[in-house]
Amino acid sequence: MSSPATSPAIAALRARIAQLEGDGLLSREVLPFGLPALDSRLPGGGLALGCLHEVAGGGHGAVDGAAAASFAAGIAARTEGKVLWCVTQQDLFAPGLEQAGLAPDRVIHVEAGDDKTVLACVEEGLRHGGLGAVVADVTRMSMTASRRLHLAAKGTKTIGIALRRWRRQAEASDFGQPTAAMTRWRVSVLPSAPLPVPGVGRARWLIELIRARAGESLDIELEACDGSGHLGLPADLADGSAAAEGWRRSAAG
Repeated sequence: MSSPATSPAIAALRARIAQLEGDGLLSREVLPFGLPALDSRLPGGGLALGCLHEVAGGGHGAVDGAAAASFAAGIAARTEGKVLWCVTQQDLFAPGLEQAGLAPDRVIHVEAGDDKTVLACVEEGLRHGGLGAVVADVTRMSMTASRRLHLAAKGTKTIGIALRRWRRQAEASDFGQPTAAMTRWRVSVLPSAPLPVPGVGRARWLIELIRARAGESLDIELEACDGSGHLGLPADLADGSAAAEGWRRSAAG
């Protein structure tokens, strides 16, 4: 029997939505995560190339954005070519990106003075077409701005990632405003798995796929990106000892 995520009815509905939205989702090339739990919820089985995707931190991570940045770095690491990363704050931590699989020699780092300049640089980077990914570290992004980025990415294989961070926790409510992003993600930090010896285990995240155009939403607990940019399925879920409902949790904060 087909699962709900792979049933003919769902596939037909996705095709119809793609046709109405005019994005040709099912014909686009994708970048899979390599985890069926995620890929099965995304049109085509992965993140659509040549599109804009949006990532933010959950809970207190909405301000520092560390987990969200690592998640974005893991995606960028699995693309081919250089990665343009545009920021307004001088706090991009290269060793942290490398830990998520994105080597320093692949990153073109641009420091801009404000969100408007970042968005302009990112749009040019997406139109170039020769980059693997372009990341915009921004506080605010209007529907108009997000549409410009999404249209700039169309016709290329470059993934655009809007990494949303806010100066104050109260400003994070802005993430609820609609954008043209193909997918919207929220990444929250969870306690790492206990080890049999003193030390800190691999970081864990609560990953929320809040919106996937012509796809499905999902909350799932996963291990953070490794040195190749890949997420991991925790052992207690991989061996089937945890119920599927245990994957879904509310975001911290």
